[in-house]
Amino acid sequence: MTNHKLSAGQKFPSLSVNKLDGGQIDFLNPKGDFDWLLVVVYRGQHCPKCTQYLTELNELLPKFKEVGVGVVAMSADSEEQAHTQINKINPSFDVGYDLTLDQMKTLGLYISNPRSEAETDHPFAEPGLFVINESKQIQLIDISNAPFLRPDLMSVINGIGFIRDPEKNYPIRGTLDY
Repeated sequence: MTNHKLSAGQKFPSLSVNKLDGGQIDFLNPKGDFDWLLVVVYRGQHCPKCTQYLTELNELLPKFKEVGVGVVAMSADSEEQAHTQINKINPSFDVGYDLTLDQMKTLGLYISNPRSEAETDHPFAEPGLFVINESKQIQLIDISNAPFLRPDLMSVINGIGFIRDPEKNYPIRGTLDY
Protein backbone atom coordinates (compact mmCIF):
# COMPACT_ATOMS: atom_id res chain seq x y z
CA MET A 1 0.00 0.00 0.00
CA THR A 2 1.38 3.38 -1.00
CA ASN A 3 -0.03 6.59 0.35
CA HIS A 4 0.43 10.11 -0.94
CA LYS A 5 -0.04 12.55 1.92
CA LEU A 6 -0.81 16.20 1.51
CA SER A 7 1.43 18.65 3.33
CA ALA A 8 0.65 21.70 5.37
CA GLY A 9 1.27 24.79 3.27
CA GLN A 10 0.71 23.20 -0.12
CA LYS A 11 -2.16 24.28 -2.34
CA PHE A 12 -5.31 22.28 -1.77
CA PRO A 13 -5.94 20.03 -4.78
CA SER A 14 -8.34 21.25 -7.43
CA LEU A 15 -11.31 18.94 -7.18
CA SER A 16 -15.06 19.05 -6.88
CA VAL A 17 -17.76 16.64 -5.76
CA ASN A 18 -21.49 16.39 -6.27
CA LYS A 19 -23.49 18.43 -3.77
CA LEU A 20 -26.68 17.19 -2.16
CA ASP A 21 -29.61 19.10 -3.61
CA GLY A 22 -27.74 19.81 -6.83
CA GLY A 23 -24.60 21.31 -8.23
CA GLN A 24 -20.99 20.82 -7.27
CA ILE A 25 -18.78 21.78 -4.35
CA ASP A 26 -15.65 23.52 -5.62
CA PHE A 27 -13.15 23.60 -2.78
CA LEU A 28 -10.94 26.30 -4.27
CA ASN A 29 -13.86 28.66 -4.82
CA PRO A 30 -16.07 28.46 -1.74
CA LYS A 31 -19.43 30.18 -1.86
CA GLY A 32 -20.46 32.96 0.44
CA ASP A 33 -18.48 35.58 2.29
CA PHE A 34 -15.77 33.32 3.67
CA ASP A 35 -12.17 33.35 2.48
CA TRP A 36 -11.26 30.26 4.53
CA LEU A 37 -12.90 26.86 4.24
CA LEU A 38 -13.15 23.87 6.58
CA VAL A 39 -13.48 20.58 4.66
CA VAL A 40 -14.58 17.58 6.71
CA VAL A 41 -14.35 14.14 5.16
CA TYR A 42 -16.54 11.61 6.93
CA ARG A 43 -16.85 7.84 6.55
CA GLY A 44 -20.51 7.68 5.55
CA GLN A 45 -24.01 6.90 6.70
CA HIS A 46 -22.96 3.58 8.22
CA CYS A 47 -20.89 5.38 10.87
CA PRO A 48 -22.66 6.62 14.02
CA LYS A 49 -19.50 8.51 15.06
CA CYS A 50 -19.77 10.49 11.82
CA THR A 51 -23.39 11.38 12.50
CA GLN A 52 -22.38 12.58 15.96
CA TYR A 53 -19.45 14.62 14.57
CA LEU A 54 -21.54 16.21 11.81
CA THR A 55 -24.27 17.07 14.33
CA GLU A 56 -21.70 18.82 16.53
CA LEU A 57 -20.25 20.56 13.47
CA ASN A 58 -23.71 21.88 12.59
CA GLU A 59 -24.24 23.13 16.15
CA LEU A 60 -20.89 24.96 16.07
CA LEU A 61 -21.40 26.44 12.60
CA PRO A 62 -22.05 29.97 13.99
CA LYS A 63 -18.69 29.87 15.78
CA PHE A 64 -16.91 28.88 12.54
CA LYS A 65 -18.62 31.81 10.84
CA GLU A 66 -17.40 34.13 13.62
CA VAL A 67 -13.80 33.25 12.72
CA GLY A 68 -14.51 33.67 8.99
CA VAL A 69 -14.58 30.03 7.95
CA GLY A 70 -17.11 28.38 5.64
CA VAL A 71 -17.84 24.68 6.18
CA VAL A 72 -18.44 21.72 3.87
CA ALA A 73 -18.50 17.97 4.46
CA MET A 74 -18.22 15.04 2.05
CA SER A 75 -18.14 11.27 1.82
CA ALA A 76 -17.98 8.47 -0.71
CA ASP A 77 -21.64 7.62 -0.08
CA SER A 78 -24.10 7.57 -2.92
CA GLU A 79 -26.65 10.37 -3.07
CA GLU A 80 -29.28 8.12 -1.49
CA GLN A 81 -26.96 7.02 1.33
CA ALA A 82 -25.88 10.61 1.99
CA HIS A 83 -29.50 11.79 2.16
CA THR A 84 -30.33 9.02 4.65
CA GLN A 85 -27.68 10.26 7.07
CA ILE A 86 -27.92 13.98 6.42
CA ASN A 87 -31.69 14.02 6.90
CA LYS A 88 -31.01 13.08 10.54
CA ILE A 89 -28.79 16.14 10.94
CA ASN A 90 -30.37 18.79 8.68
CA PRO A 91 -27.09 20.73 8.42
CA SER A 92 -26.74 24.37 7.44
CA PHE A 93 -23.58 23.59 5.47
CA ASP A 94 -23.10 21.95 2.07
CA VAL A 95 -22.63 18.19 1.90
CA GLY A 96 -20.90 16.41 -0.95
CA TYR A 97 -21.22 12.79 -1.99
CA ASP A 98 -19.69 10.29 -4.45
CA LEU A 99 -16.11 11.06 -3.42
CA THR A 100 -14.11 8.79 -5.73
CA LEU A 101 -11.19 6.52 -4.90
CA ASP A 102 -8.91 8.74 -6.97
CA GLN A 103 -10.08 11.81 -5.05
CA MET A 104 -9.54 10.02 -1.73
CA LYS A 105 -6.00 9.16 -2.85
CA THR A 106 -5.37 12.72 -4.02
CA LEU A 107 -6.36 13.97 -0.56
CA GLY A 108 -4.06 11.43 1.08
CA LEU A 109 -6.91 9.83 3.01
CA TYR A 110 -6.88 6.38 4.49
CA ILE A 111 -9.34 4.16 2.63
CA SER A 112 -11.17 1.14 4.04
CA ASN A 113 -13.26 -1.66 2.65
CA PRO A 114 -16.50 -2.42 4.46
CA ARG A 115 -16.38 -5.21 7.02
CA SER A 116 -19.58 -6.64 5.55
CA GLU A 117 -22.42 -5.73 3.21
CA ALA A 118 -24.38 -4.70 6.31
CA GLU A 119 -21.89 -1.87 6.89
CA THR A 120 -21.91 -0.40 3.37
CA ASP A 121 -21.47 -1.44 -0.24
CA HIS A 122 -18.30 0.45 -1.26
CA PRO A 123 -14.81 1.45 -0.12
CA PHE A 124 -14.90 4.63 1.95
CA ALA A 125 -12.55 7.30 3.24
CA GLU A 126 -11.60 7.41 6.88
CA PRO A 127 -11.92 10.84 8.56
CA GLY A 128 -10.04 13.85 7.32
CA LEU A 129 -10.16 17.53 8.16
CA PHE A 130 -8.61 20.33 6.12
CA VAL A 131 -8.63 24.07 6.72
CA ILE A 132 -7.91 25.99 3.52
CA ASN A 133 -6.77 29.60 3.89
CA GLU A 134 -7.37 32.61 1.64
CA SER A 135 -4.33 31.66 -0.49
CA LYS A 136 -5.87 28.20 -1.14
CA GLN A 137 -3.14 26.61 0.99
CA ILE A 138 -3.69 23.90 3.55
CA GLN A 139 -3.43 25.79 6.83
CA LEU A 140 -4.44 22.85 9.05
CA ILE A 141 -4.64 19.15 8.26
CA ASP A 142 -5.73 16.09 10.22
CA ILE A 143 -6.02 12.65 8.66
CA SER A 144 -7.08 9.60 10.66
CA ASN A 145 -7.31 5.91 9.96
CA ALA A 146 -10.23 5.28 12.34
CA PRO A 147 -13.51 6.97 13.33
CA PHE A 148 -12.38 7.41 16.94
CA LEU A 149 -9.60 9.91 16.16
CA ARG A 150 -10.92 13.31 15.17
CA PRO A 151 -10.00 16.83 16.19
CA ASP A 152 -12.12 18.50 18.84
CA LEU A 153 -14.12 21.09 16.90
CA MET A 154 -13.94 23.80 19.58
CA SER A 155 -10.15 23.42 19.58
CA VAL A 156 -10.20 23.89 15.80
CA ILE A 157 -12.33 27.03 16.14
CA ASN A 158 -10.10 28.47 18.87
CA GLY A 159 -6.98 27.63 16.88
CA ILE A 160 -8.31 29.30 13.74
CA GLY A 161 -9.21 32.38 15.77
CA PHE A 162 -5.64 32.49 17.09
CA ILE A 163 -4.12 31.97 13.63
CA ARG A 164 -6.32 34.62 12.03
CA ASP A 165 -5.51 37.26 14.65
CA PRO A 166 -3.30 39.73 12.69
CA GLU A 167 -1.32 40.59 15.83
CA LYS A 168 -0.19 36.95 16.19
CA ASN A 169 1.34 36.65 12.70
CA TYR A 170 1.07 32.87 13.11
CA PRO A 171 2.57 30.90 10.19
CA ILE A 172 1.49 27.59 8.72
CA ARG A 173 3.16 25.03 11.00
CA GLY A 174 4.86 21.76 10.02
CA THR A 175 6.46 23.00 6.82
CA LEU A 176 10.12 22.33 7.58
CA ASP A 177 11.51 20.35 4.65
CA TYR A 178 14.09 17.83 5.85
